[in-house]
Amino acid sequence: MPIRVSHRSRFTFFIGNMNSSLADLMELNTQAATQKKINKPSDNSSGMVQVLDHRNTLNSIAQYQENVTNAKGWLAVADDKLTKANEILTQLRGLAEQAATGTISDDNREQASYEARQLLDELIALGNTEYQGNYIFSGHKTDTQAYERALWVTDSDGNSTDANGDPQFSVTGGLERSAIVRFLDTGDIGGGSAINYEFSTDGGRTFSSGTIPAGAGDKTITIGGAQLTLNDGMHVDAVDTSVDSTNNNGTTLWVRPSARYKGDDVDSISVQDFGNLPAGMSASAAGVFGGNVTVRVDSGNTLTTGNTVEYSYSMDGGATWETGQTATVATDGELTFNVPGGHLDLAGGAAGDTISTDSQFLVRPRSGKIDLQIGPNESIEINNIGKDIFGGVYASPSGSGVTLATGLPLDQNMFDVIGEMVGYLETNNQQGCQESLEQIDAVSKHILTNAARVGAAENRLQITENTLGALKHNETSRLSDVEDADVSELMTQLANQQIIYETVLRSSSMIMRMSLANFM
Repeated sequence: MPIRVSHRSRFTFFIGNMNSSLADLMELNTQAATQKKINKPSDNSSGMVQVLDHRNTLNSIAQYQENVTNAKGWLAVADDKLTKANEILTQLRGLAEQAATGTISDDNREQASYEARQLLDELIALGNTEYQGNYIFSGHKTDTQAYERALWVTDSDGNSTDANGDPQFSVTGGLERSAIVRFLDTGDIGGGSAINYEFSTDGGRTFSSGTIPAGAGDKTITIGGAQLTLNDGMHVDAVDTSVDSTNNNGTTLWVRPSARYKGDDVDSISVQDFGNLPAGMSASAAGVFGGNVTVRVDSGNTLTTGNTVEYSYSMDGGATWETGQTATVATDGELTFNVPGGHLDLAGGAAGDTISTDSQFLVRPRSGKIDLQIGPNESIEINNIGKDIFGGVYASPSGSGVTLATGLPLDQNMFDVIGEMVGYLETNNQQGCQESLEQIDAVSKHILTNAARVGAAENRLQITENTLGALKHNETSRLSDVEDADVSELMTQLANQQIIYETVLRSSSMIMRMSLANFM
């Protein structure tokens, strides 16, 4: 049965066909403009998921590559400065060799002392090296100079340190040249008798006299621009000034240059207790921790051998917890919680003591290291702890005062060894120069060992850089397979769709112009 097609119906039909063809043409046009076949989720939902995944991976790789570039800069500067430090040590060794012989005059040693002091200043400058505004030898305190000039004391008989090796003195101020202090009486600082002494600031040519008064307490000697404070109880022995030797000849002190470390370290781990520990019990931790660790007791118990305590730990400040951990009491009153990187120990308690539920402990390592992420599960240390390389003197946050930098043998403490050498040169001490000569070799070996460590890290970065480049190429290729359009195929489709659209326009125009008048 014939159906009448109205003008309205034909118009709606034609417009629908034209819009459909135009939409297809515009879609192909968009792909041609972007060169991508997936431009929005509706183009290919599963493909878009792959595209986003590949893009995220590429963004991560780009960040890793940026970190590698940054790390290479830090390490290259450190490598260069350590090499230069060793070159300076070679120069100083030459000066020590000359000064240790008996064939050169006092004036020659004095001349060598000026060069040695300048080289010491240059070593301090190397310790304060910056990279992009950051001090690379200050540990985590990259906004703080690693070293400042300081004074320290060397003695002839060991009386300036106690049985633990801690100094029995402190020294402040500054001196242009090293000073000698000789005690003329035997006794104890702060004892019942006064002690006479003499000091020289011109290399031992002339001496000034002074007296340390009797009476308890620390005593301070003023030597030019320096103040030397001797601790109460420090013992000194009288020097026979008619004997031209310091061996087995009383107590002589050399107040000479050094360098004080002002960065941070990785020497200790503190534990804060937020529970009610039994009297006498203490908490400590040991290990290598990447950051703070919080330990929480979930089910307390008496600290009797064989009993167990349930606990959890958190690596993110308590945001998430690893629950279901257990610790067994191995010895009455003692307990060990194992956590990533080490362990938390409770000790000093007794059988029957109880650790209560919800007790918490914060393990807080003192970390001066800066690590950069160079892979999904890979990081590298880019900075250095100056005191562990160059030594010097240091006031630990957990210590009671300034001491020689801990963690280094005395003959590897560069600033102490070189400062001592400068002191011996400036006071015309041939025997002291001989001792310094032996120690410089150990210092140089230590510096070269650290340079080798930095070089190994640079080699690792080169391998990582190559690996990341290969990963980036692979991910880019896989992203292109999913996302990018085939240009030749796209151009063919675009040409065909343009023909279709023009055909729809032409045929629609022809039909719209037809009426009964065409058949009369």
